[in-house]
Amino acid sequence: MSRPWRLTKQAEASLLEIALWTFETFGPRQAAADEEDLIARCREIASGTAITRGCRQLINPDLAEDLRFTRSGQHFIVFIEDAAQVIIVDFLHSRSDLPGKLAALSVRGT
Repeated sequence: MSRPWRLTKQAEASLLEIALWTFETFGPRQAAADEEDLIARCREIASGTAITRGCRQLINPDLAEDLRFTRSGQHFIVFIEDAAQVIIVDFLHSRSDLPGKLAALSVRGT
């Protein structure tokens, strides 16, 4: 059974930034395909079918315990979840400063 899911304002901004960059660099078809892939992965997270990992164990033990991630292409989808819902916190490119960006997310409290 799939839980409801939503994007934070930061995740919305990142998704738009990804779409615009991809559109300008690779064109509308690739931008649409990438966005569809990211949204499909969010649905998989909500349904419990995505393979996910805890950010704390893999990246930094000081991160919030409930901060998790999965990959979609060149992006990491960072999220928190509970029994009622999934909150997509951000979309981060694999070449970004993951420890630094995740630490900032933890400090802000998503």
